[in-house]
Amino acid sequence: MYYQEHTILPNRKAKHQNVTSSAMANATLNSLFSLSSPMASSFALSRLLRAYTSIAVTLLLLLLPTLLQMQAKGGSIGVNYGTLADNLPLPSKVAEFLLDSTIIGRIRLFDANPDILRAFAHTRISVTITVPNDQIPRLVKPNFAEEWIKFNVQPYVPATDIIRILVGNEVLSTANKMLIANLVPAMQSLHTALSEASLNSRIQVSTPHSLGILSNSSPPSTARFRQGYDTHVIKPMLSFLKETNSPLMVNPYPFFGTTAETLDYALFRPNPGVYDSDSGILYTNMLDAQLDAVYSAMKSLGFADLDIVIAETGWPSKGDPAQIGVGPKEAADYNGNLLRHVVSGVGTPLMPNRTFETYIFALFNEDLKPGPVGERNFGLFEPDLNPVYEIGILRPTAQSSTPRAHHGPEPTPKGPSPSPVADGKRWCLPKTEADSEALQRNIDYVCGLGFDCGPIQANGPCFLPNTVRAHAAYVMNAYFQAIDGNDSDCDFQQTGDLTTVDPSYGKCKYW
Repeated sequence: MYYQEHTILPNRKAKHQNVTSSAMANATLNSLFSLSSPMASSFALSRLLRAYTSIAVTLLLLLLPTLLQMQAKGGSIGVNYGTLADNLPLPSKVAEFLLDSTIIGRIRLFDANPDILRAFAHTRISVTITVPNDQIPRLVKPNFAEEWIKFNVQPYVPATDIIRILVGNEVLSTANKMLIANLVPAMQSLHTALSEASLNSRIQVSTPHSLGILSNSSPPSTARFRQGYDTHVIKPMLSFLKETNSPLMVNPYPFFGTTAETLDYALFRPNPGVYDSDSGILYTNMLDAQLDAVYSAMKSLGFADLDIVIAETGWPSKGDPAQIGVGPKEAADYNGNLLRHVVSGVGTPLMPNRTFETYIFALFNEDLKPGPVGERNFGLFEPDLNPVYEIGILRPTAQSSTPRAHHGPEPTPKGPSPSPVADGKRWCLPKTEADSEALQRNIDYVCGLGFDCGPIQANGPCFLPNTVRAHAAYVMNAYFQAIDGNDSDCDFQQTGDLTTVDPSYGKCKYW
């Protein structure tokens, strides 16, 4: 998604009981064996099965957060670390934040940024780097491949855990004949260079694809690769990946295939499902259908045993008015349910009992990305490292020290305004779900009262990023600080929220 537009084919707290699970099971067993008649035994057996099912479900729900963190620590959860923004924190701060405050164990870069590679040294966070598309033809030459490894890999390993090099991004979707013809030879050349540097056993070579590589994806069991690409490009590539023990990397985005009717299906919410009449499988979420479509296409070429890595997937928290299902609630639902699903070990209908190495797109909201509003709002975190919404990716110690992320609308407090807190300074910022029109009204209101709005004017210290949300954040806080600092002074018709984290950046100071 980073270098060209995706071509996606749509596939259509309970109270603690003072009793242990084992005690519950024993009590049920005792009641079973105390009954002698066949009818009673049958009834008791039914009760026993229901009890064990209930216990199993309860234990799974209780253990799921722990399992998620264990899987993340094992390295299955990653993020795409893009840098198309002018307000991102230093790589060293990002590395420290991911290591100390999140369960993220992997990052994927869209280049081989030396500052980032140095920053992630000795963090134990695995790093995937990328050769840009325009360098693919040159990479075919052995000398260039060796030089690329010499300058972009060898200075940083083993201190930085570089695990994979991606040759381009969604190359087949570019329809550029030169890039496509050189893709597999470039991958082979790069692997040879790694071998000569004795790095081939620790660093894999692959390339990520959009689902545009499929000629059809519905129903999943009949999916095939695009004719022409299948035998001339994809099959040799799959052979290379199998020989080098590397995965096929894909960028499935249910977001781009969703409609109003399939929104719950895309978000892993309860839904009627989509039936694959060829396989007899009822799919209950779109991601499984997309992954199984890729699997079916690989299987048709004889590569059913190849691992699949989800190189990109995500959901925007903000978009254009006409877009379906865009907002922090939908983004939190998709990414939160995604994480729980890919580490659960359930797998997909055609690939059961497996987990998937997954990279969420993206780490940050990136204000310089071109295209629709949504392209700039796929991030899990704002540039100030505050979560855009909460999906359980922060460690518990970090959750207690960050401002409240989006968990859905909250009612406005009733009655008298609370007194100002005395245990620390607070700042007033826009809520994640507040729309631009409401925030513009806040700007007009505060500036119309005569407050100094010079800092958000052109050449002012808070002019950049030049967005309504950023400007509203500054003036709403200025108003809040200048009045009494009561909670109600940050209400702004339910568009404001309080944080204990200083939002100041660079020369822009929030007083």
